[in-house]
Amino acid sequence: MGCTTILVGKNASFDGSTMVARTEDAPSGVFRAKKFVNVAPEEQPRKYKSVISKVEIDLPNNPVRYTAVPNAILDNGIWGQCGANEYNVSMSATETITSNERVLGADPLVDCGIGEEDIYTIVMPYIASAREGVTFLGNLLEKYGTYEMNGIAFQDENEIWWLETIGGHHWMARRVPDDSYVIMPNQLGIDKFDFDDAFGAKKEFMCSADLLDFVKKYHLDLSIDGDFNPRHAFGSRSDADHTYNTPRAWILQRYFNPTANTYDGINADYRPDSDNLPWARIPEKKITVEDIKYALSHHYQGTEYDSYSKDIHSVKKGTLRPIGINRTNFLGLVQIRPYMPDELKCLQWLAIGSCVFNAIVPFYTNINRTPDYLANTTNQVTTENFYWTNRLIAALCDAHFADTASHIERYQLKVQSQSTALINKYDEKFIAEKISKDNAKDFLEKANENIADELKVQTDDLLDKALYTASCNMKNKFSRSDA
Repeated sequence: MGCTTILVGKNASFDGSTMVARTEDAPSGVFRAKKFVNVAPEEQPRKYKSVISKVEIDLPNNPVRYTAVPNAILDNGIWGQCGANEYNVSMSATETITSNERVLGADPLVDCGIGEEDIYTIVMPYIASAREGVTFLGNLLEKYGTYEMNGIAFQDENEIWWLETIGGHHWMARRVPDDSYVIMPNQLGIDKFDFDDAFGAKKEFMCSADLLDFVKKYHLDLSIDGDFNPRHAFGSRSDADHTYNTPRAWILQRYFNPTANTYDGINADYRPDSDNLPWARIPEKKITVEDIKYALSHHYQGTEYDSYSKDIHSVKKGTLRPIGINRTNFLGLVQIRPYMPDELKCLQWLAIGSCVFNAIVPFYTNINRTPDYLANTTNQVTTENFYWTNRLIAALCDAHFADTASHIERYQLKVQSQSTALINKYDEKFIAEKISKDNAKDFLEKANENIADELKVQTDDLLDKALYTASCNMKNKFSRSDA
């Protein structure tokens, strides 16, 4: 999938939470209906079979409950994507990344291996920490192989790990520095790796058991000075990267570090086609949920590449792949709050459809069921669920961007403010009333229903405004009415 990922370490976030966010973007011309669900242990398969690769895997017999955002129609597999389990551990799977001929010639991809369709489902219910997620998936990759290149995030309240696959069976992982953020745009990104740590204490790095031997055997280390750069060894540096991948990292590093570097002109520190954009950076201010939503809705506004620029003479408009793209299925952000009781720690924020035109909304994950408004998605177009309503709004507003922009802005502010207020209300009520563990799920499910009910009211209102504006701007309009 053509996705964009943001990882935020706990000391870089506004409240000390770890935050992992990713858009799931479908291929060009494809739109995948999504739903938000809870998967109970009895619903988890014990023998898993992939739809795409046909690989069969015997899974452990001790799964725990977890949330997911699978495809509403399972003709192409589950594609569970992101969520949190009952241990308050989260993962996001996957970000499709790149490689090169030398790597793929040395360790070819495996047609009958695992891929994005499978990874979330076969890992999420079995891991009790972010580190455990890395090793659990690493073992699966070494045993079954993979048919594509992917990046996967693992998260708990203390740390975030980012794993990148290398060829068919190899992998490496790096811990996100606590004071930093990472932008991942469909390209292998890790630019530093310490093999001594990976084969020793594993404080910041982990990898497949024979990765160093693999690098040496196939002459993959391209360094002149002996400072190994995995981006050079395992990644890509193509013309396609410079229109599809590097521009997204460029625009978001520009957003989070606006004064630290120059970003415009031929002599800029970093440009849209720069191959040396750092993997991890310390932001100039702490990062909020709203920052992440804005970032993952970006269409290069403020630059000559803006998809919605009013400059009809701009030759660069629309030449770079935007982050806020038409074919985003959803944006999922998991925030793990270390200062809250275990029952309240995890929030799963969701925005459905093209992020330029939607709002992001939080839901508690320590539940047994999700609100119907987000869970009842089918292939039938209807305003009775969040997915299809957002798809309709985006299609209407895109064609009338300037005329509907104020409606979108007010909707985003209202929904995100209102839902945050509801989270604050239910957090405080849970603590003040000392809700027991036995009653926690029922309490949090009612809170989620309240959030979803208010969300539907505001989303229906936005659809009404967008439809009215689009109707007034139809090409067959005529200003004279009946006499």
